[in-house]
Amino acid sequence: MVFDKEIKFFDGEVFPEPNAELAGYSWLICEYQLNVPSPESIYAIVAAKSAKRSKGRWQLLGSRYQPEPHWFSQLVFALKYEGVDLAVIRSLFNALAEDDIRHSIEGEITGSYSRRIWFFYEWLTEKLLPIDDVTTGNYVDALNEKLQFGCSATKVPRQRINNNLPGVRGFCPLIRKTDAIIHFIEQGFNETAAQHLGNVHSDLIARAAAFLLLSDSKASYTIEGEAPPHNRIERWGKIIGQAGQQRLTVEEIERLQQVVIPDSRFIVPGIRCVGGFVGEHDRITNIPIPEHISAKPEDLDKLLAALFETYELMKKSGFHPVLAATTIAFSFVFIHPLEDGNGRIHRYLIHHVLAENGFTPKGVVFPVSSVILQRIQEYKAVLEQFTKPRLNYIEWHPTPDNNVHVTNETIDLYRYGDMTNQVVFLFECIKDTVETVLPEEVQYLARYDEVWEYINNRFDFPHKSLSLLLNFLRQGNGTLSKRARSKEFAALSDSEVQAIESKYRDVFGLS
Repeated sequence: MVFDKEIKFFDGEVFPEPNAELAGYSWLICEYQLNVPSPESIYAIVAAKSAKRSKGRWQLLGSRYQPEPHWFSQLVFALKYEGVDLAVIRSLFNALAEDDIRHSIEGEITGSYSRRIWFFYEWLTEKLLPIDDVTTGNYVDALNEKLQFGCSATKVPRQRINNNLPGVRGFCPLIRKTDAIIHFIEQGFNETAAQHLGNVHSDLIARAAAFLLLSDSKASYTIEGEAPPHNRIERWGKIIGQAGQQRLTVEEIERLQQVVIPDSRFIVPGIRCVGGFVGEHDRITNIPIPEHISAKPEDLDKLLAALFETYELMKKSGFHPVLAATTIAFSFVFIHPLEDGNGRIHRYLIHHVLAENGFTPKGVVFPVSSVILQRIQEYKAVLEQFTKPRLNYIEWHPTPDNNVHVTNETIDLYRYGDMTNQVVFLFECIKDTVETVLPEEVQYLARYDEVWEYINNRFDFPHKSLSLLLNFLRQGNGTLSKRARSKEFAALSDSEVQAIESKYRDVFGLS
């Protein structure tokens, strides 16, 4: 239970004021005991007539905003101030009698909110209410794009609704239109990256791209706690470099898994046929201790088909590439459709969506995994922000092989939800890549080439020895180690070493 009338708390949050009253989605969840995750923001009405303030998760409005204690009025309030929450709305419709829904809609049949609620009912449940089509009035948007990001609209004549939802019935996460995200979009990181590379020689770009590709591949394995041999890192890096070239399908996901995990002796490759979870096992009993429970195996075909359909819709409607990449990639890892390889393919999907939609410069991969590795705690937190609350709504028991078996309906937990925090995180990673990682790598290579040319013009080093010398200088921050001077480069005089070190430190700006 998320609400307690005696203690006055909701979803673990104590009421900010003794006389505050829940409103909108929180009121509906409480009144109908809906078994769904609560919205990130909790709306409540307080005594002051014109109050409008925030306190933690609480959004407090004055008494003049008070909706009537009826599901229809509370849902209208939610749509007006909170936006669309498909999980709550769908759960509410399941809790109401059809006659009650029809009667409330017919009471305001031409009203915009009434028509939107009617549309959501038929869209979510695939059931038609015994109501005649509306034939007059302006079309209204299903999603208020002042509050949430929508796609290009499809007209629905029955309710005279513009269906601008960024997804399909079987899969439609939503993203709030926050100031932070709007600011990120306005910064145009794709254009900034193109400008950074515009005056750089193509050979330098190619070398930077190759390094970043390998770095990203290695980081993606490191995030999973793995240190595979170099050939596997190179092979996965090559696949990342091809991101955006193949259409997303189940077959493509299974092909990617084969590349990530070439030795499939210890897993069943392909889409899972059993339960799954992320977490540990009890050291004594070996019973699962889940941090996240994957979607049920019987739901995977529906979820993946709808996820791919949503991505096609996003591409056709010009949905912003970073919003699309977040929705597709993070939803994939939350669904967790494979026994192993989900995390690396999740990060590959970020590359895929950005590349296919022309957000990344041609031939260059943003090293998202490398940046994620540097922000690993933030990454874990943004994953848990979505997954942790959902554990409370999943009923399961351990299987004889110490897996999990889910016993209740959970598909809505994976196909509806809010991706706002995940979008902000990905934008921050892209910002780091474009403003720091990419230009620093290009600058490093340009400086490296300058030192290389200086030494190469003065000494007859073999290519291999010159590479080794520069490696030693990099490791020593511009100073050759005693071991290098006494062994590999013992032939160099003190004055020659001093000149090389001085040039290296000067070019790289080292003190």
